[in-house]
Amino acid sequence: MTTSASPVRVRAPGKINVFLRVGALQEDGYHDVSTAYQAVSLCEEVRAFPAPDFSVGFDGPIDCSQLATDGTNIAIQAARALARRTGFRGGVRLEITKRVPIAGGMGGGSADAAATLLACDTLWGTDVGREELHTLAARLGADVPFALMGGTAIGTGRGDRLSPALAKGQFHWVLAFADFGMSTPQVYDELDQHRARHALDIFPASGQPMIDTGVLQALRAGDPHMLAESLHNDLQAPALHLAPALASVLELGERNGALAGIVSGSGPTIAFLTPDLDGAISLQIALSAARLTVARVTGPVSGARVVAD
Repeated sequence: MTTSASPVRVRAPGKINVFLRVGALQEDGYHDVSTAYQAVSLCEEVRAFPAPDFSVGFDGPIDCSQLATDGTNIAIQAARALARRTGFRGGVRLEITKRVPIAGGMGGGSADAAATLLACDTLWGTDVGREELHTLAARLGADVPFALMGGTAIGTGRGDRLSPALAKGQFHWVLAFADFGMSTPQVYDELDQHRARHALDIFPASGQPMIDTGVLQALRAGDPHMLAESLHNDLQAPALHLAPALASVLELGERNGALAGIVSGSGPTIAFLTPDLDGAISLQIALSAARLTVARVTGPVSGARVVAD
């Protein structure tokens, strides 16, 4: 293996779960899911520099002051996992430009890990191949393999068993960001409590959740109106229960031209699907006027990729 002397720059996308069904709580404390991921044009950027040890720093529009920079950081974990797998004896200095909200339900940390795997593999000349990178990614977190893969995909198991989904055209989204994050384990716990409270009123969750064919047909047709009818997230109700203010954001977006809004992943980011570019621009203006922090994005986009300077 030959280490590159010049830094390597990799971009990896954030994601929206356009469909997410959560199975019953299992004995190991986890849930199986069935989800449709779409990678969107809000990307993390990782720059990897040769170094004798492992370090990470952050910049960009997101407040990163509370992010760990020690061995608990997922990007450092990704770099060390690749070094262990390949026997690489050096290190890496990582500089990450964060644009995806932290604890926002869009897989920003997962994108950092995916980008780091690809950046270090390129920098170090370890050349383990995409399949091995996906294996390492799955050990780091459920959403990391999708950040490597990108596009549109169906995720099962913990979300890490991926199969590409046929998707036509481009979908236009407006993202509304909260000024707080949400803990994924806490949202899942609230879902379990919600199901227990309403056990007599709702169907019990299945062990093996299934994806609705309607969402697959909508993606294949590239039809935002069809997709709006199929958007679903089992974590939306518990997220709204924990953060009731999100409900008024959903209503505001739908009053101002969104075809539909959905909490992305475990929240609190809300993704509004719009009919076209003009609809996205007008919704972005309306939500900005209401003092919300918003971004206009498109999907699907490619997964983690090396970009030239």
